Amino acid sequence: MLRNTLLRSFFVLGVVVPGMAQVPAPFPRPGQAGAPRPETPPVPAPQPPPPAPVTPGSGEPTEIALGAPIYPSAQFLESYDAGRGQRFFIFGSPSDFAQIVAFYRTMLKQRGDQVFAEPPVHMFDLGRFREETMGFPPSVTVKDYTWGGSQGYLNPKAGATPARFKTIIQIVPAPAVPAPAAPAK
Repeated sequence: MLRNTLLRSFFVLGVVVPGMAQVPAPFPRPGQAGAPRPETPPVPAPQPPPPAPVTPGSGEPTEIALGAPIYPSAQFLESYDAGRGQRFFIFGSPSDFAQIVAFYRTMLKQRGDQVFAEPPVHMFDLGRFREETMGFPPSVTVKDYTWGGSQGYLNPKAGATPARFKTIIQIVPAPAVPAPAAPAK
């Protein structure tokens, strides 16, 4: 049975592959003008990804720019490039994980999903994930940094209060959508 299948495969390859081969063009002869080569259309330059709503160093992001509410006691810590025109925005909070999850359930009007039980991580969708234009799904992710007796997430700002955060909130907004071009007149 296997032998018959292999023989059929080789037969199909022997018939199909030569038919797909490119036919060579004849060489020009002396005194003959060369045939014009078919022009290949130029490859368009890749479009740069649309800018993220907030760029590093431009201050704290707003709820409007993020497309999500910011927990009241949360402090903006940093943003990172997520690729494809998106950024991660990291916030720390001295509040308990359960309080923050309850806040986002109420504000986003959804239950979200418990991604991990140990350490507790909860995720809320902010929009549809489009693989061709996004690096990560637009979302709010809440993580408990006191699980298992940990003292919390160390505040990256030296001497700032609190010294450690119980909970970290990561917001990944949808990439900014460029405005449609006006029709040519």
